[in-house]
Amino acid sequence: MAALPLVLVDGSSYLYRAFHALPALTTSSGQPTGAIKGVISMIKRLHKDYPDSPIAVVFDAKGKTFRDELFEDYKAHRPPMPDELRSQVQPIHDIIDAMGLPRLVIDGVEADDVIGTLAAQAEKDRPVIVSTGDKDMAQLVNSHVTLVNTMTDTVMDEAGVKDKFGIPPELIIDFLALMGDKVDNIPGVPGVGEKTALALLQGIGSIKDIYANLDKVAELEVRGAKSLGKKLEAAKEQAELSYQLATIKCDVDLELDLAALQPGEQDSERLLTLYKELEFKTWVDELNRGGSGESNEADADSPAEVEANYQVVTEQADFDAWMKKLRSAELFAFDTETTSLNYMQARVVGVSFAVEPGEAAYVPFGHDYLDAPGQLSEDAVLGALKPLLEDPNVAKLGQNLKYDANVLANHDIALRGIAEDTMLESYVLDSTASRHDMDSLALKYLGHSTIHYEDIAGKGAKQLTFNQIALDQAGPYAAEDADITLRLHRELSPKLAQHDSLVSVYREIELPLVPVLSRIERNGALVSRDMLAKQSQELAVKIDELEKKAHELAGGPFNLSSPKQLGEILFTKLEIPVIKKTPKGAPSTAEEVLVELANDYPLPKVILDYRSLAKLKSTYTDKLPELIDPNTGRIHTSYHQAVAATGRLSSSDPNLQNIPIRTPEGRRIRKAFIAEKGYKIVAADYSQIELRIMAHLSGDEGLIKAFERGEDIHRATAAEVFGVAKEDVSDEQRRNAKAINFGLIYGMSAFGLGRQLHIGRNEAQSYIDLYFERYPGVLRYMDDTRKLAADKGYVETLFGRRLHLPEINARNGQRRQAAERTAINAPMQGSAADIIKRAMITVDAFLQKSKLDALLIMQVHDELVLEVKEDQVDELKAELVKLMSGAADLAVPLEVDVGVGDSWDEAH
Repeated sequence: MAALPLVLVDGSSYLYRAFHALPALTTSSGQPTGAIKGVISMIKRLHKDYPDSPIAVVFDAKGKTFRDELFEDYKAHRPPMPDELRSQVQPIHDIIDAMGLPRLVIDGVEADDVIGTLAAQAEKDRPVIVSTGDKDMAQLVNSHVTLVNTMTDTVMDEAGVKDKFGIPPELIIDFLALMGDKVDNIPGVPGVGEKTALALLQGIGSIKDIYANLDKVAELEVRGAKSLGKKLEAAKEQAELSYQLATIKCDVDLELDLAALQPGEQDSERLLTLYKELEFKTWVDELNRGGSGESNEADADSPAEVEANYQVVTEQADFDAWMKKLRSAELFAFDTETTSLNYMQARVVGVSFAVEPGEAAYVPFGHDYLDAPGQLSEDAVLGALKPLLEDPNVAKLGQNLKYDANVLANHDIALRGIAEDTMLESYVLDSTASRHDMDSLALKYLGHSTIHYEDIAGKGAKQLTFNQIALDQAGPYAAEDADITLRLHRELSPKLAQHDSLVSVYREIELPLVPVLSRIERNGALVSRDMLAKQSQELAVKIDELEKKAHELAGGPFNLSSPKQLGEILFTKLEIPVIKKTPKGAPSTAEEVLVELANDYPLPKVILDYRSLAKLKSTYTDKLPELIDPNTGRIHTSYHQAVAATGRLSSSDPNLQNIPIRTPEGRRIRKAFIAEKGYKIVAADYSQIELRIMAHLSGDEGLIKAFERGEDIHRATAAEVFGVAKEDVSDEQRRNAKAINFGLIYGMSAFGLGRQLHIGRNEAQSYIDLYFERYPGVLRYMDDTRKLAADKGYVETLFGRRLHLPEINARNGQRRQAAERTAINAPMQGSAADIIKRAMITVDAFLQKSKLDALLIMQVHDELVLEVKEDQVDELKAELVKLMSGAADLAVPLEVDVGVGDSWDEAH
């Protein structure tokens, strides 16, 4: 009987990878737990995959290693471990110890060296599995040692190393030594990158062979081959040093033998305490049910125990059987595989669905690679699915179904019956979680590492589109998407159901918004290519003039886009005082620094103007024409529901939310957004909505009365704070009052207000004190909100959306205060987001039912933008005011400003 493999886990590799890959989870007390969840999930996965094998987890020790003695700058550029990760290291160690697993930390060497040594000892008697995400470990692979990456679900043996790197394992050290490693600061040979290193190793052999045959280097088919030999000769010592640094030490003197790597007894009581402290409810339940940290085999509720049974459907009878299942299902998971991420251009090449966990199918019809097997026809599959997909009474589940709705529209299918969306379920449950994509959610809620697209399609310029991927790889990937979506829904839905207010946000705001956004995206906005081209030309002239002016002020030419050169000009040559430094100690040339310096020095002002115009040109006037769809002649942005923590929508390609409007040049970009001939642009905008929400939430009588009387709120505030009659308020006093009004709802301090108004901190504080004297309800609201947030760990919008505040009880004062500022502002921003979303839903419903020739074409901040037939403008305006002002019932009226014009700028 073959010996069971020894499993060696590269704990340090997984620690960083889990930290960066997973959502930023925290407990209610503010303890970060994302990396803990990720690392322990991966160890649990290994336990499941190798149930009877000994498993040891190895971590890097603190302090220097022998490599630091070889090369003083080894890993010198690595930033210190982030505090959020540092605080998770000890809990990980504690859990591993409580699981009864050997945990190794050896001084003077790295985890790689300990793993290499143990692998070399063990491979004589048994196979070795090294679980890591570190490419350097590929040098250890041989007929007895295999690498496993549980994050990407990949296994790498000798053939796998050659497939991935183009060279066998025995040349990996040479590969790393030649091209160097920026992360570890291994120098390598200057001028030798990945392609050149591969050419040398494949064409000549090892580093030793290369230096013995430098005359052959010039014959290689590689860029700069003629001069490469001299570069190698000049860097011989550097290459030899790099080889030493890259070599994993396999003869570390360890004070333990392989017998010590047998697992000890699990301390279930200690594990239970740790899981409860870290709020890992699923793992607590597992322990309580089975007395084990692992999912009990008899535990039918554990998602980790679902066995996958995936089918690639290429026969009509099998497809008919699945259609029967879909028709009889209460809910089915559905997903499309397409040729592109551009929803206007994408074509569907296959569809997948699942009805029960672990049971899923992929039906391909558009895979057209050479020797692709026979598939059902597109007409047959989509023709049969169309009535089902368009039936509003047939419930569908998906992950980001808005995308699927858009691409199905390219095939003349209108997706209806969107009943559930796991991306939105996750987002509504906790919008502060950094990722709501399926891969992250599967790992977080199911402990499952999904097949990643890059695993089957490759990366970069050579990445395949889905129609080019072989069915034996495409099938499991696509079917898994549907299966995992269904399983995720079964995990997320009960969690959501525990909170009626969250169910309401999900069912009444987010889900109904999906088809609305899909329509807006596909409607698109008409943009004048000629106007943008003209503006680009004019901006280029202004940018050139600013560059010349900057050179004059600097006393000579320099690269305005280089922070280093700019810093030398400002702080060395011109001897301007240094206000702030970068983390590395260099004088900062960040925007906020230049803004402050621009008050006293001309060059920083010119640099700011240059940067502003250069960004306008590159981001908008040059870029927008490239985004015009060749078929529609319009720009089609993508709206994202599950990004901003407050509930606000964001957009990309282009980002409509960030088009600058504070400068004439920025506003001019909106002039290029035009109406079709015979139509007008109508822009409807909520007036001072967040201040109105503040009045409602605080119940402050002074604010409420000012809004009820329809007063200019900033003028009214100025009159109160500065003690003058409203008619005597100066423009400067009104500006200051506006800064106070908005500053306080964003949690601005006296210091921040002073900087904005260019006054002293004490004077700014006196303004704030006067404000709170006149509006005591606002102060009371702020104090109560801080306390409530600290107690609950979250705040809520008017409609029940929760905004979690993981740092609200942080020990670090700065982080806690930042969380308190968010606690005050988030209910206002979040309520404003909910109101505009509710307005979009009602306006869209009106447009769908009415006979008006009008389209919703954009949503930006608190504004809806429509394109309407000229003779129907008045009717639409009246309806917009009624619908938008009725989107919420506040203690003060919601005011809607409506503008009309031939362009967005005119209408705004």
